[in-house]
Amino acid sequence: MKASDLFVRCLEAEGVTHIFGLPGEENADVMISLLDSKIKFVLCRHEQAAAFIADAYGRLTGKSGVCLGTLGPGATNLITGVADANMDRAPLVCITGQADTRRMHKESHQAMDVIGMFRPVTKWAQSVFHPENIPEIVRKAFKLAEAEKPGAVLIELPEDLAEAEVKGKPMPSARTRRPAADHKAVAEAVEVILKAKNPMVIAGNGAVRKRAARQLRRFARKTGIGVANTFMGKGAVAMSDPHCLFTIGLQARDYVNLALDECDVVIAVGYDLVEYSPVLWNKGGGKKIVHIDFTPAEVDEHYPVTVDVVGDIADALWQINEALNQKRGDKLPLHDIEKRGKLRQAMLDEFSSEKDDKGFPVKPQRILWDVRQALGPADILLSDVGAHKMWVSRYYQCEQPNTCLISNGFCSMGFALPGAIGAKIAFPDRRVLAICGDAGFLMNVQDLETAVRLNLNIVVMVWDDGEYGLIKWKQQNHFKGRHSELAFKNPDFELLARSFGAWGRRVGAPGELKPVLEEAFRQKGPALVAVPVDYGENLKLTKRLGNLAVPI
Repeated sequence: MKASDLFVRCLEAEGVTHIFGLPGEENADVMISLLDSKIKFVLCRHEQAAAFIADAYGRLTGKSGVCLGTLGPGATNLITGVADANMDRAPLVCITGQADTRRMHKESHQAMDVIGMFRPVTKWAQSVFHPENIPEIVRKAFKLAEAEKPGAVLIELPEDLAEAEVKGKPMPSARTRRPAADHKAVAEAVEVILKAKNPMVIAGNGAVRKRAARQLRRFARKTGIGVANTFMGKGAVAMSDPHCLFTIGLQARDYVNLALDECDVVIAVGYDLVEYSPVLWNKGGGKKIVHIDFTPAEVDEHYPVTVDVVGDIADALWQINEALNQKRGDKLPLHDIEKRGKLRQAMLDEFSSEKDDKGFPVKPQRILWDVRQALGPADILLSDVGAHKMWVSRYYQCEQPNTCLISNGFCSMGFALPGAIGAKIAFPDRRVLAICGDAGFLMNVQDLETAVRLNLNIVVMVWDDGEYGLIKWKQQNHFKGRHSELAFKNPDFELLARSFGAWGRRVGAPGELKPVLEEAFRQKGPALVAVPVDYGENLKLTKRLGNLAVPI
């Protein structure tokens, strides 16, 4: 068979059902081989969007999302979405074409060192040097992409090798068991937890993967310890659970951060330092830290780990839970979670404080109250990057893991619209809402056509303020109210939606938002809802709660 046929068969053996991307001359053989495959190739309008679609698909399913592009500019367009998947811990396999090997050694049309370019933003990047290596390379790529911590890998297939004749067959996809935590580390962690006077849990990105949330919820109930989540750890403990202390990472003097300041022990579960630096919550370095994660703790002077519990998070928490039963079964929980009741109530009051506000443009708090009412517990919200992300992070809480996707490791604008396509393909029966700023939305607006062509009922909500709002907020915060030139003009979003064949509405009053949202979700295809937003609330929040803590 042709090497490209073998390549596609290997993808089938890995359980690939969709590939997102753009064809080119150098990957033409792969594209033709896909015509005879059960794998659906989803033609996108920009390679960056294809990578973001695969990013969200992989993050939600735990199986590698796959994106494809050609060499040169196709590869450079892919790199932002690939880097986002890698730093946000989403399993992704990126496939690129490459020039004929007979011209790769010299200056040649569109030829560049794709492997060298992708190496810093992937777990592994490999070119196919011989067609018989394809089964091993594909198997290794998927194994590495999905191994904890998951991330992105790259396979490069030169065009002359793709069309070569080859004998071979796919390697079987074998499940890899994650290692259990060391029993001595578990015992040390239990002792620290038992001696803690005022502990808290920080649940990060890893806490919503591989069934870790189930064991974390058991741990919280068993110990009576409150759990604060990072932006990407939402839903690790349900928002309705009294042990949920909501989200850290936005304002330096937010209520949850103040509670964290008073802690003597922090149990960090699946905590990624790329999200929220420990310098912002452990400045004095006096806290004891129990680090529970798939990999050893990063070295950081503000993150001096007392006990490093390395292994499968769910297993580590199960071991800790069992040890607590043996040692203190008759005296559990260790702490009274009702003592956190005032903190929870203060936050709940914040979430509802502007739910009936009649101001227009609409306050972010009012928008997110209505959004939370419109979405069910299993529905999926994706936030792009901008000022709206800060409001989503603080005010939008979740009952279930992986129902709010935020790019917060790589923090890339342009993620939410294509990400919503990936989410809807992964879970077609759930409502999927992308919340974008007007700047981030227009970065990948072209793939609204992809959603129309696929007839996907995703809803894209654009917060319209005509500025780079987060940068303005940051500059005003840092430079005593001054900011650089950040304003721009927007299109008529209703007309823009219609020009793509999508349904579109512009909200004209705060009371219209929820009914417009419901109408949008009743459409057969994609819908666009534009909401003029009052970002005058940004500095009011900063004044009340202190400086912005999270980086842009």
